[in-house]
Amino acid sequence: MSSIAIITARGGSKRIPRKNIKDFCGKPIINYSIEAALKSGLFDEVMVSTDDEEIADIARNAGANVPFMRSAETSTDTATTADVLLEVFDNYEKMGRKFDIACCIYPTAPFVTADKLKDAMNLLTTSGAQSIVPMSEFSYPPQRGLFINEDGYVKMLHPEYAQTRSQDLQKLYHECGQFYIFKVEDFKVFKDTTMENSVPYIIDPVESQDIDNESDWILAELKYKFLEEHRNK
Repeated sequence: MSSIAIITARGGSKRIPRKNIKDFCGKPIINYSIEAALKSGLFDEVMVSTDDEEIADIARNAGANVPFMRSAETSTDTATTADVLLEVFDNYEKMGRKFDIACCIYPTAPFVTADKLKDAMNLLTTSGAQSIVPMSEFSYPPQRGLFINEDGYVKMLHPEYAQTRSQDLQKLYHECGQFYIFKVEDFKVFKDTTMENSVPYIIDPVESQDIDNESDWILAELKYKFLEEHRNK
């Protein structure tokens, strides 16, 4: 079976300027995703989908391919990951190449490693799943969440759980936003990386961090440095 790793790296970023190539612990953050994909040895093709020439140059220098630039339609704020991936598959098919398995890796995912990708790929092939979804457990039960109503008062989102012990509530998870591995033909049907038969790949919250603002970036670097020091001991 043929496989491809697709790193999705649009040029625009409003909250963190040039986010996808910003220096993260000594190198452009996109390099971590590219290097993990290459080091895994899993993929016949490791490519970056981008609309930005500087990102394309950095990606090529890191060892990825950029055989075509992303279209204007998939470079907007409203374009979805599915839109980008479908465009990539369509462009490769026009070049005479088709893939059975794909891995979408986000460009701001420095906690992705070759070992994680290999574990997730093995899970996909042995489980018979349509896709693998990396997830982490919520640190606090969402069922006990609070909100502020229109009058400014604190209310429970689910008051029926007010007297339920935390340990008795169902464990809930959130996607890590690092990568997805999936069967391409199934993706074309569902147009989503989470499908009818998706299997979780559980990631420790210490090895995961959404990076949406400068505070997130600082926390991600602290986590990364901590993990690097721990690995070297």
